[in-house]
Amino acid sequence: MIDHISVAVRDLRIARDFYDKVLKSLNYTVLAERPHTVGFGKRYPEFWLNHRPDMGPVPGDTGVHICLRAPSKAAVQAFHAAALAAGGQSDGAPGPRQGEMTGYYGAFIKDPDGNKIEAVSFPAPA
Repeated sequence: MIDHISVAVRDLRIARDFYDKVLKSLNYTVLAERPHTVGFGKRYPEFWLNHRPDMGPVPGDTGVHICLRAPSKAAVQAFHAAALAAGGQSDGAPGPRQGEMTGYYGAFIKDPDGNKIEAVSFPAPA
């Protein structure tokens, strides 16, 4: 249903470097690059960074977050670890969680601008 999403960032170079490291764990690479935007994806750009130099930090209580599908628990863990190593913050360590319809394995991070990003995997039932 959703084709792509865009995240506003104050410093495009810092955000590009951060997400280049973090999204590798989910098999995303830079597929498009323009002066004020960078698109990451697997086959086409699905996750965009848009340069907004005048914006302030994202408020922590917006309730907005973006969730990206991870191929495995290990990828969720790698996503979280890469974000912390690249200067992001943990907003929920990797672990099992119970969603509305099913259990899943996920982790939440905040990027340098405060955007909340989740990685999630749906392991096969044991």
